[in-house]
Amino acid sequence: MKPPMHKEYASRRRRLLQQLGKQALAIIPTAPTRLRNNDVEHPFRPDSDFFYLTGFTEPEAIALLLTGKRPNFILFCRERDPKLERWNGLRAGLEGARKLSGADQVFAIEEFEQRLPQLLEGRRRLYYAIGSHALLDRLLPQGIRRLQGKGRGGAQVPESLHNLDLPLHEMRLIKSPAEIELMRQAASISAQAHAQLMRWLRPGMMEYQLAARFEHECQQQGARRQAYPAIVAGGANACILHYTDNDCPLRAGDLVLVDAGGEYQGYAADITRTFPVNGRFSPEQRALYELVLQAQQAAIEQVRPGNPCNAPHEAAVQVLCRGLVKLGLLKGPASRQLKRGGHKRFFMHRTGHWLGLDVHDLGSYQQGDDWRCLEAGMVLTVEPALYIDADDKKVDKRWRGIGIRIEDDVLVTAEGHQILSQEAPKQVDEIESWMAQGQVLKA
Repeated sequence: MKPPMHKEYASRRRRLLQQLGKQALAIIPTAPTRLRNNDVEHPFRPDSDFFYLTGFTEPEAIALLLTGKRPNFILFCRERDPKLERWNGLRAGLEGARKLSGADQVFAIEEFEQRLPQLLEGRRRLYYAIGSHALLDRLLPQGIRRLQGKGRGGAQVPESLHNLDLPLHEMRLIKSPAEIELMRQAASISAQAHAQLMRWLRPGMMEYQLAARFEHECQQQGARRQAYPAIVAGGANACILHYTDNDCPLRAGDLVLVDAGGEYQGYAADITRTFPVNGRFSPEQRALYELVLQAQQAAIEQVRPGNPCNAPHEAAVQVLCRGLVKLGLLKGPASRQLKRGGHKRFFMHRTGHWLGLDVHDLGSYQQGDDWRCLEAGMVLTVEPALYIDADDKKVDKRWRGIGIRIEDDVLVTAEGHQILSQEAPKQVDEIESWMAQGQVLKA
């Protein structure tokens, strides 16, 4: 394991501690391990909040941040165990964890229950996400009760319990330069993988083959995990928003929608491309695709500091309503359809979401009753779409069963925006030319 960015994590902890007030204690556990079946576990991934503050990636760990005099950062984790390490891999141990995380003190996780009361003592404010960790949900009340039993001797019990999510998730919303570089890499790797799928695809392949190839391409470039289960949806399957069966053959004449992103050093990419299985768009597919692309371009233009975060969605919907009326899929005027929300029949989700350590990253979208304004350092997806249900008898048969989504990862910069995922082709002519080159290479 490479040494983590000590200064980066220390800066995050310092900024958070400044917001917690005097005599405060924040407790942040990592994620629990989870069984897949019988005695097989899912691959472990640390809790995003825990990782954001510590960079430590092992299970069975709890971080404590304390305002006031040092130590400010205490870590509980697993000790070395040669017998278990022979079965399950090496552990950092206490000294290794101290070096990796930059913690002031490190103790064995087995000592947490015993040490908890003394760590709570003298603290006025306790920050913890209730319900996030079964062990802590049990131990915290016990630790407080033990302190209360000492109350006649003058032990101070925390006076108030606070949710750490609000200050921490607001911090996570604005990415640091180091985070932006990791997200740029995640997006670049994933965009290149999307491009390779276009060249590799041929009719008759199975959806799951594209999913496997995408993961292979990401892992080859260092994105060893997927940020979420890939959606590979051929034909009418693309009209199912979260389709993950990925078990159907890809037929010439259909489109395939691929929504997939790799995870690089904890940071997610989230990219969608829709392209023809046989390498050529039909007239109807092209008309709908170009409409979605125009909507995305209008939305991306609204990504700049000071604009409400809802501005990209509003811009996309205006373009979609005008285009749907022009194509005859909605009856005009477009202004009336926009007011009535007529587009929701074919486009029923938002145009984007925050992106970061989580694919649907944390941070509020509104401040009071108003949409919050975009700021430099935010990263969001921009993903308009159209889904024409295969059984929708109210539209002409030639449109039915076509699902199209185009999604990019966009960084808000001081000057405007930057598309991080631009290496994945998305113009119609560009896609067809790129796929034709792939057909030549396979011939």
